Amino acid sequence: MYKDPIKRSRAQESRSAIERLYIIMRHLFIRGGYKPLGLSGESLIQALLTLRPEIYGLIADNEKVELDGLLYVMDRLPKGIEECRFIRLISREGLDKTNFEAIIPLKRRRNCYRVDHDQMYIELTRGRSDIYDILTHLTFIYIEAEKIKRHSLDQKGRKTQAWLKLEDIITKEDQGKEFNREIAYTYLSTAIGRTYEETAKAGDSFYENKNRNSLFHTIYWLGKLAIDEETGDGDREINFSSTLRERIGHHVYGDLWANNIKNYLSENDLLQRPIHIISSNLHSVVNALYGYKVLRNSLKTNKLEIIAKQLSLVKNEKLRERVKKYARNNGLFEIPDQSGTNLAVQIIDTGKMDIDALPAEISVDKKKIADHKPVILVMDYAFGEQAFETMDELLRPFEKKGKEYPLKVDSISIMGKAGILTGQKSDIMVATSHIFEGTADNYPIDNEFSKQDFEGHNLQVFEGPMVTVLGTSLQNKDVLEYFLKSSWKAIGLEMEGAHYQKAIQSASKIRNSIKKTVKLRYAYYASDNPLITGKTLASGSLGEDGVRPTYLITVQILSKILS
Repeated sequence: MYKDPIKRSRAQESRSAIERLYIIMRHLFIRGGYKPLGLSGESLIQALLTLRPEIYGLIADNEKVELDGLLYVMDRLPKGIEECRFIRLISREGLDKTNFEAIIPLKRRRNCYRVDHDQMYIELTRGRSDIYDILTHLTFIYIEAEKIKRHSLDQKGRKTQAWLKLEDIITKEDQGKEFNREIAYTYLSTAIGRTYEETAKAGDSFYENKNRNSLFHTIYWLGKLAIDEETGDGDREINFSSTLRERIGHHVYGDLWANNIKNYLSENDLLQRPIHIISSNLHSVVNALYGYKVLRNSLKTNKLEIIAKQLSLVKNEKLRERVKKYARNNGLFEIPDQSGTNLAVQIIDTGKMDIDALPAEISVDKKKIADHKPVILVMDYAFGEQAFETMDELLRPFEKKGKEYPLKVDSISIMGKAGILTGQKSDIMVATSHIFEGTADNYPIDNEFSKQDFEGHNLQVFEGPMVTVLGTSLQNKDVLEYFLKSSWKAIGLEMEGAHYQKAIQSASKIRNSIKKTVKLRYAYYASDNPLITGKTLASGSLGEDGVRPTYLITVQILSKILS
């Protein structure tokens, strides 16, 4: 018998599985649709099972339903999708002008519409990364649905006693009737192959937010549709609209988004001022610049970190509104998204700020600000490949009446959320380059930030290459350990860095639409460590632990800009 002399490692097998997944997804997208349990869907399932991403935990276990991964996924899919046999992925095609109520997933900014009992329409306007993300999540829930089906039917194809009891529970839940949750969890645990303790813990987590259905409801409908397909009562289908297939890759939404921003800058005589672009969340910069002035007396503190922690608490909506109100009267203008990118933008005119009211943590050169009045442009986090589309369009010259007006971009700062490979949640990573996974594209960075900028704050700081991955939901330990332990010596992974750098290099070195001396700053805070079990993105958000690294990076960005 022939034996292959070259035995592939798990890392090589996993990287091949990632490549197969993306080839299959692109093929299905071009084709226009597929059945999740058909031949094409099965090829997606097998590739995902070979890969076994860390975020999906027990996906490869034939018996146990993965609960943390299920919660993670349902937070990123529209409420009620588990009930729908037909899922249609569309571009922005006018459904926002109908009477259909937009359903926005808890942790993904995308508009979804339940057009009838069986059909869910999902708007995808953020590029290919958006499509890969949702197809991966859908493949995961179909894998778990098959496990539920196997637990719910006996060897003769009849519904088990536990499943019949679960049907009764769902009827009571839908009618708003009381039922004994402890008894219900015992039946549910049988249907998902997990212990009572594991089931009850996950069930309580699902109940914590009304923007998702209960675990009982989710498991029942995932299982029901799988059973219906098994018994010939209707196949599940996923398809893509022709408009979505036409628009992907053509920067339709990025162009509209960038022009809205440039029109505002032009109309307010800001286009010829020095512009500093920051990609970050939409609260850190505003709170750092304005929160100290508004809240230092009422909170009785001179420390920005304490003010930031108070502003991060859900209960303190009134404090956040006080800061926003003051900011709007002192240089802040907000540009809500109307383009479809789901990226809102803030414009801050430093010429209208009270520089004397800034916290001591932010270094300031008052003469520089008085002389140049720099403009700070804060854009919300992009998603994967969308980072290239939006940055590429933003850095193009503004065109008006046949003339071009280049933006005077002085600096571009990226504050990212990333997975760390060498430390813990909330640690900081400073990028020296971006390695684009699955390609030969690598981007060295002349980063104005260094490790020393962030030391001395009771946080670990790491400096080195970052891997830009095709999707965080497709990473496993074998691939990540390869990047960490091989000569790459990567310190973390994220989804946007290489895309941003590709757009910046194109604008500064090829198109000459911005100056070659534009200052670049890349710093990331760790949201998870995918190499440690229980520390993946599925384990939950950073909460208050994320305040210190977020504001430390924000303060350093603002200090570089203002001094």
